[in-house]
Amino acid sequence: MSGTPRVSVCVANYNGAAMIAGCLDSVLTQKGDFEVEILVHDDASSDASVEIISLAYPVVRMIRSADNVGFCIANNRMVAAALGEYVLLLNNDAELLPDALHHLLAAAEAAPSPVLLSLPQYDYDSGALIDRGCLLDPFYNPVPNLDPERREVAMAIGACLWLPRNLWNELGGFPEWFGSIGEDLYLCCRARLVGYPVRVLDVSGYSHRVGASFGGGKVRDGRLASTFRRRALSERNKTYVMALTCPALFMPVILPMHILMLFCEGVLLSLFKRRTAYLTEIYLPVFVAIYRRKSSLWDLRTAIHQHGQVASTDFFSVFDWIPYKLRMLFKHGLPRLI
Repeated sequence: MSGTPRVSVCVANYNGAAMIAGCLDSVLTQKGDFEVEILVHDDASSDASVEIISLAYPVVRMIRSADNVGFCIANNRMVAAALGEYVLLLNNDAELLPDALHHLLAAAEAAPSPVLLSLPQYDYDSGALIDRGCLLDPFYNPVPNLDPERREVAMAIGACLWLPRNLWNELGGFPEWFGSIGEDLYLCCRARLVGYPVRVLDVSGYSHRVGASFGGGKVRDGRLASTFRRRALSERNKTYVMALTCPALFMPVILPMHILMLFCEGVLLSLFKRRTAYLTEIYLPVFVAIYRRKSSLWDLRTAIHQHGQVASTDFFSVFDWIPYKLRMLFKHGLPRLI
């Protein structure tokens, strides 16, 4: 590296030996004449990840964690150590197309104000378009955006999320108590609430082995497949984000309705699947977590909203008001969890 990097690519890795090379190679072969640094946070991997990175990728700045701390802390640590003007959070199961960083940098520099950016996401195996960012439904479930004309979205998946490092610092990064899952939803909603847009480019993209780094979250054989752990974290952290960012006028309606819907969903799944674990391992822990963390949620919500916010109509302009879970139920049936 001959100068200060313009871009810091941050890769959180845990047991990614089978895919980390593809991820890092896709960064190292990027087109462009600007400096890029790569940081990898290894989250106490038990496989050969560290050895692979150390031997084959000496240019990588590696942060080794003695303990498994999760995606949020990993990225907070990397951005704190980053030198670039911009940061790209990139999953270890994602690979950039060769001109991705060039287009992201050009779009960021052309924007009149700070903006969060992402790229079209493609399935690693089939090459099919997964989304161009996501909208949200009334209960903060991500709804894949497939409209080629829509640029402004509600959120960008954290597998490939770009923003100025100064904006990351202003927003405070990821809440470390999220652990993993939903932190991208939080950051994007947090940004949009105070007027920073989230946009997806109409060029380039990245391929993603969806679910490879965490398990689940993908349609397989016509059915949505996931894990109890992933689903539990998703429902909990999604509820955290709603409690933190929902505009005050709508909060007394949307949050209680969401809690009621979660309870009904847990009961019905347990009955249909004849397995109480759906209710006891996924949904009831959400209510317990909200109760136990109510003080810190309120404090953070107060801090977020005291800096002013966009009009509710603007915040909800990228919402799709048809519940996404209903669409998935009609299309794929009940989810298969392991």
